[in-house]
Amino acid sequence: MKQTQWYMEYKIHRNRPGLLGDIASMFGMLGVNILTINGVEGQTRGMLLECEDDEKIALLGQMLAKVESITVLALRSPRLVDILAVRHGRYIDRDSDDRKTFRFTRDELGLLVDFLGELFKRDGHQVIGLRGMPRVGKTESIIAGSVCSMKRWTFVSSTLLRQTVRSQLSEDENNPNNVFIIDGIISTIRSNEKHYQLLEDIMSMPSTKVIEHPDIFIKESKYEYSDFDIIIELRNNPEEEIVYDTFTTLYSVDE
Repeated sequence: MKQTQWYMEYKIHRNRPGLLGDIASMFGMLGVNILTINGVEGQTRGMLLECEDDEKIALLGQMLAKVESITVLALRSPRLVDILAVRHGRYIDRDSDDRKTFRFTRDELGLLVDFLGELFKRDGHQVIGLRGMPRVGKTESIIAGSVCSMKRWTFVSSTLLRQTVRSQLSEDENNPNNVFIIDGIISTIRSNEKHYQLLEDIMSMPSTKVIEHPDIFIKESKYEYSDFDIIIELRNNPEEEIVYDTFTTLYSVDE
């Protein structure tokens, strides 16, 4: 039978000696393999499991519900955030109202790069917005995530070295498997007709597009918030406010 992966998370009420061993023994008797285990924020532990019989997982959940030392918080097919939580030992901060918005700070760049790398591995059309002030590490994180996913990255517009506005792509670059990096300010405020036509072509491709400064991109183009699958916010610290009026005027001045 095919092995299926599961994510289990439980909260420890009394971390007595031998608790993990008892739980692991229960898994062993049911033929459930532990692939990865890690503490997730305090007294919470997360596990990636593998089993060929879904009924055994249901039985496992019923048995663990009787263990007084723990409370099972999750037993489900693993989501990307679950895999990264076990891998890094903490959950990604997610907006409680807007569930497609994820927040990172600069000291979490490793987690962000891993998150982007996993997103970039997905095939097909996806649009990712990346908010953040200048020099916080947005573009560098996108490039590092591309490397992790073994994808080639292509700048459509950028300020990494100089203000770049592309009007065409080479044959190698015009590949849906690439990660297309777009500066939402450059591509709207400094856009010309040829660039905007290229932008429309890329936005319709079955590929991954990462748009820095998505709010300006939405304000100055025909695209809407609903066109984005995920929004990522990157700050120097949790209290930093992402405001555009302090630097958008720099892009509207002719070189």
